[in-house]
Amino acid sequence: MRTGFGMLRLLALLPLFISPAFASPLASLPDGQYSNSSGSVLAELTPLAPRLSGRVLKTAYNTSRCAVARHLSKPARYLGVIDYTLPSTEKRFWMFDVHYRKLLFEELVAHGKNTGENYARSFSNTLGSLQSSLGLFRTGETYLGKNGYSLRLHGLETGINDLAFDRTIVMHGAPYVNEEFIQEHGRLGRSWGCPALRPEVTQKVLRLFEDNGFLFIYHAESEWEAESPLKPLCQ
Repeated sequence: MRTGFGMLRLLALLPLFISPAFASPLASLPDGQYSNSSGSVLAELTPLAPRLSGRVLKTAYNTSRCAVARHLSKPARYLGVIDYTLPSTEKRFWMFDVHYRKLLFEELVAHGKNTGENYARSFSNTLGSLQSSLGLFRTGETYLGKNGYSLRLHGLETGINDLAFDRTIVMHGAPYVNEEFIQEHGRLGRSWGCPALRPEVTQKVLRLFEDNGFLFIYHAESEWEAESPLKPLCQ
């Protein structure tokens, strides 16, 4: 009876020791092993968003996995991608449920006032610049601020976006993000550097994203490829 009781206790405790490996397989990956299974995931995600460059999605996904493998972030279920190469008049924000291989949102998103007019041109990590930042972010907590329901963003790339929290670069809804504004002005309105969404979808996006996502912001003509501290590690 004593032996049987001991075995029962051991079996009861066993999940406590093995569950982290199942819940977070990427956290224990050695350097360079983050992308071993990325091909099958990308093969399922890419057809869901035909307007999103497959190369940009691959870069976003592999960079997020690399950040986990390098212990810069815990794993996350959701991946958001913004391609600021596209004009503000086009939908250029995509949100994926990576776990279930689903596209959840394809939406308009604004850029910073000093980043450009219809097209984004200039990016910054500087306080007071009113410009958007590029690179990989981890999504944080939601809160009610001057722009209503908002989501904090934590930049994971030193010198590229690591001042996002200090700059209050957050995701929020904005009344200047809609088709009517585009029809009147030929572009979306602009934020102070935040990736702002349509108010109608903001709460849905942010509730899913809260503390469980990555956001990757890209521009084809930027210096991110050359200056990102993560890019060389995530080839």
